[in-house]
Amino acid sequence: QVLNETLCPTWDQLLVFDNVELYGEAHEMRDDPPIIVIEIYDQDTVGKADFMGRTFAKPVVKMSDEHYCPPRFPPQLEYYQIYRGNSTAGDLLAAFELLQIGPGGKSDLPPIDGPTDMDRGPILPVPLGIRPVLSKYRVEVIALKHRCSALYGAGEPVHGSQINQHSFASQDLPENELLHPPLNIRVVDCRAFGRYTLVGSHAVSSLRKFIYRPPDKKAQHWNMTG
Repeated sequence: QVLNETLCPTWDQLLVFDNVELYGEAHEMRDDPPIIVIEIYDQDTVGKADFMGRTFAKPVVKMSDEHYCPPRFPPQLEYYQIYRGNSTAGDLLAAFELLQIGPGGKSDLPPIDGPTDMDRGPILPVPLGIRPVLSKYRVEVIALKHRCSALYGAGEPVHGSQINQHSFASQDLPENELLHPPLNIRVVDCRAFGRYTLVGSHAVSSLRKFIYRPPDKKAQHWNMTG
């Protein structure tokens, strides 16, 4: 699906490709499965889609005589580096699995843990066993000052401007810190007639050092009375 007005799309999609014929020995297929190529495009309102990059992944393979159970299944979400030529172009958080259809047909495949196609349509949400557990966070941005050596606005150089702004927003993030998305910051110049010009951007790749966790009140009470 195409998601509009976002630089960090969250698709929440399960794509199922049925009856894919592959040739080779069973043990070779399990130990060295075929590589999956994922391409990402930017779809504009008019014109053709712009290529943004591609990534490669090997699926977790389940043969028909194997049980669909931990620790191999269900597959865990991982980050896959996206490349555009020789340059990196972000990461894709996804999981891939390849299930062999046995003599009993698709009825032998494990059921999808979550809403079915009758509930949502041909594109399903990520199954519950793969979907990360989310917690509510408040993202606070405290902007004091913008500094640059030569920022030109309306033809004249501007060497700094006082911002002094504190804003916040609520966000659901995975409890697993390794799955946190990057924080993308864009600075724009607000001009007349509602025009915005991009000044620059920055991505905070890891939020770990910025996370605040409130103290455990029960543990504090135990330390005071125990």
